[in-house]
Amino acid sequence: MYSNELIKGTLKTIILKLLADNGRMYGYEITQKVKLLSDEKINLTEGALYPALHKLQAEDLIIAETEVINGRKRKYYSVTPNGLDSATSRSNEFADFVKTMLGILNPQIAGK
Repeated sequence: MYSNELIKGTLKTIILKLLADNGRMYGYEITQKVKLLSDEKINLTEGALYPALHKLQAEDLIIAETEVINGRKRKYYSVTPNGLDSATSRSNEFADFVKTMLGILNPQIAGK
């Protein structure tokens, strides 16, 4: 498990990238996909996920649609065109950040 501090700083990027790659998803589906892709090292809680989803909606980066499945309402989220651009730029920025951090933490390996 990673610290909440690390996850909090990357949560919007994770959500946007998942929605960009998988199309529309609902909240529980997002938590399970993150758990699977992270080998269970990241377990998103509802208390972290839904506020992030609401912020992304407010920023016009995702939209939500409600459907009734087996008599129960389910809210699906998908990226907007702005969200797709943001997913790409945030992913690239994060990859560059990781590369920079590895250079700082392991300067001998980075050849510095």
